[in-house]
Amino acid sequence: MSYFTLDMSCSTWCALGRSVHACTVAGGTLGDTMTESATDDSDFLAKFGYKQELDRSLGKFSSFAAGFSFVSILTGVFMLFGFGFGAAGPAFWWSIPIIAGGQFLVAMLLAELASRYPIAGGVYQWAKQISTPFAGWSAGWLMILTIMVAVAGPSVSMQIVLPQLWSGFEVFGTSADIGTYATPAGAENAVLLGACLLVVTTIINIVGVRVMALINNIGVFTELIGCSLLIIVLFAHTERGPGIVLDTAGTSGGTAVGLIGVLAVASLFAVNIYAGFDAAGSLAEETSNPRKFAPRAILRAVAASVLMGGLLVLAAQMAMPDILGSNNVDLIASQGLPFVLKATLGDGLATVFLVAVAISMFVCALAVQASGIRMVFSMARDGRLPFAKTLSAVNPKTRSMIAASLLVGVVPIGLLLINLGNSSLFATVAALAAVTIYIVYLILTVSLLVKRVKGQWPTPEHGPYFKLGRWGLPVNVIAVVFQVVVLINTAWPRAEVWGDAAWYYQWGAFVFVGAMVLIGWAVYASLKRRGRQNAGAEHFVQPETPTAAQERRQNV
Repeated sequence: MSYFTLDMSCSTWCALGRSVHACTVAGGTLGDTMTESATDDSDFLAKFGYKQELDRSLGKFSSFAAGFSFVSILTGVFMLFGFGFGAAGPAFWWSIPIIAGGQFLVAMLLAELASRYPIAGGVYQWAKQISTPFAGWSAGWLMILTIMVAVAGPSVSMQIVLPQLWSGFEVFGTSADIGTYATPAGAENAVLLGACLLVVTTIINIVGVRVMALINNIGVFTELIGCSLLIIVLFAHTERGPGIVLDTAGTSGGTAVGLIGVLAVASLFAVNIYAGFDAAGSLAEETSNPRKFAPRAILRAVAASVLMGGLLVLAAQMAMPDILGSNNVDLIASQGLPFVLKATLGDGLATVFLVAVAISMFVCALAVQASGIRMVFSMARDGRLPFAKTLSAVNPKTRSMIAASLLVGVVPIGLLLINLGNSSLFATVAALAAVTIYIVYLILTVSLLVKRVKGQWPTPEHGPYFKLGRWGLPVNVIAVVFQVVVLINTAWPRAEVWGDAAWYYQWGAFVFVGAMVLIGWAVYASLKRRGRQNAGAEHFVQPETPTAAQERRQNV
């Protein structure tokens, strides 16, 4: 391991979250400081009854990277640009400030929760602590379902990117199947590439959080640089002013009602992208000083994603030649951002940026899976999942959760197989992730609002960490109203969103989510009686007297 003095800012590797235990610090070492911090973090975790089993080695950049890569602005814009443009033309840009603005309010509330409850599993633990065990379980159950679906999205989308970089990635089919998973051969290849990606990310998560974080940090650093350069290059090719975002390309029919309708559909572009920023809280038991860094990571992940996403979509629409030409409107809607890049920058330069997109998709899948693993572990540790003892097991050598990692790797691969026989069903299942994650956030924000109204939030134990103070109540109210409106708009049955293959696809948000909730209730009822006994006692600590705690700290 290389050593760096503090005067050198511990070099760029420290910024990427690498553990550096021997930086000189005023008469001592950074290792000493980190040890003391880890002890304090473990002591605070013990107040909730949990032992420190996981490897607490993540720094503030790693915490930020977890949230940023879950959102993954390059992945989201790449996958959904065509959908947004097809729904409302260039005016779909407005979905970014509107939706992201509301989500930033939600993020501030989640940051409050992260600063008070730095426990693995994030939303499950937060809901359990501020509401009822069933509310916590419901949030965790729905988030696990969300993650299982969400991790399949960037995996199958590798089919759009990798074969365009090298034809050798197109194992099945011909050149006509490159860049699509709508054809039978393209769907087969998408499943193959997606499965390979998930196998690799599962192995990385099994190896341990240090390796996962290092790879994720490098990937996020690459995405930040790649996205920034892409924005600069597109602005350098500008052909029109920013007023283009006021044009709907004829989709609104020239009426106010039509404009509201197309923008409501187009808003789902941003709804699907700006979510998952709570991932930083899910890794709290592996983060140093999580009460300080996790809230900041959540807010910075949203802020960075909003800034880069807004600029990228704006730059692309200002640079695209003849963007409102009849042929181009249809091609952009069907082929999305890759078509815009090739038409604007040429095949060579566009291909270079596709490499950054592929990297962002990889780390997105890695981060989503990592968050899901902690959710499964946290719920299983409380005995709230079947096979709890197995799923909550922590490998003593790697300090990783092998069984939970395998579960969150295998199930999404199974979901990929749906795309082979029924691409409409796969698209419907993928769209459900936006519905379920908003339900989870709504459980949290409503529960927090109830606490505020009763005068029970923030708690006396909150300390000097992030809280909204007198702004808490208005922010909370607006966030709840915002989420209800977005949830209704997202779940509303219509062909533009859910397809027109069958009625149950259009009603998918009610049919499929309803089925998962019913199954969840049955699982919860079957596990309720035994609770933590299902997982065993090895995860928990006995309550400690204040005197004993003081003596132990003095002996550290």
